[in-house]
Amino acid sequence: MNKRIVIALGGNALGSTATEQLALTRNAAKSIVDLIAEGNEVVIAHGNGPQVGMIYLGLSTAADSGAIAADMPFPECGAMSEGYIGYHLQQAIGNELIERGIKKPVVTVVTQTVVLMDSPAFQNPTKPVGAFYSKEEADRIAWEKGYTMAEDAGRGYRQVVPSPKPVDIVEAESIKTLFNAGHVVIAVGGGGIPVFCRDGKYYGTPAVIDKDFGSELLAELLDADTLIILTTVEKVAINFNKPDQICLDDLTPSQANMYIGQNQFARGSMLPKVQAAIKFAESKPGRTCLITLLEKARDGIDGKTGTRIHQ
Repeated sequence: MNKRIVIALGGNALGSTATEQLALTRNAAKSIVDLIAEGNEVVIAHGNGPQVGMIYLGLSTAADSGAIAADMPFPECGAMSEGYIGYHLQQAIGNELIERGIKKPVVTVVTQTVVLMDSPAFQNPTKPVGAFYSKEEADRIAWEKGYTMAEDAGRGYRQVVPSPKPVDIVEAESIKTLFNAGHVVIAVGGGGIPVFCRDGKYYGTPAVIDKDFGSELLAELLDADTLIILTTVEKVAINFNKPDQICLDDLTPSQANMYIGQNQFARGSMLPKVQAAIKFAESKPGRTCLITLLEKARDGIDGKTGTRIHQ
């Protein structure tokens, strides 16, 4: 096979507690090392939605109770999640490699992802984070802390933060150097820590980058052959969960855009995955994005399952 592959692993696939996550990463490592064992060079990116929410909520609750002096800023919560998810993944993948007699270093790079200060996303925060509150509590928090609060799916009010598109990765050269040297690299966790550049320096900003777009950008910068976006279904489908559902094997970017125009893919779920896949497929001839289940990734690379988006 001998492909350069970026794998985008969803944060929801890693569970909701540290103990559960450790067990799940051990299982994920088996499928990832299957690809490495066949001669592929692999970089792993991952989501962090549940994990960063847990960190943010825990520290906010501690601050509200007076147990700690102040809330932890959101970029720092993202960095914490990158560290501990990376630790679990690099340990699980490293141990699986050792068990199979494969000598390969595994490393996590805490990654900053550059966004534009004038991105329209900053004028329209949409990404919910943290705990649910009543309308009265949300109004109080908005007044005291300056947060933007919004109603979320009838379950209460939550803080919402911007979700800008990534434009660059600060540590791209370091990741590339490690990747080219044969290391298994874990990077761009949670889409990366959002930062903006001013006067040549970087500054964190409270935002969330969609991990699929962060992974796609990383795949481009590494000149990867294949981007694998992992999800909870084996194939992308139109008319999803309806009697006339149709699972899709191969799509061109134009076909995928046609289905987007028909509102076939749910926002916040399959839509960003397909959009990221289109961007990667169009970035250079010969590039393919595979969308499938983790345990089907190996068969998907061989063209046996999953949905492949390519020119």
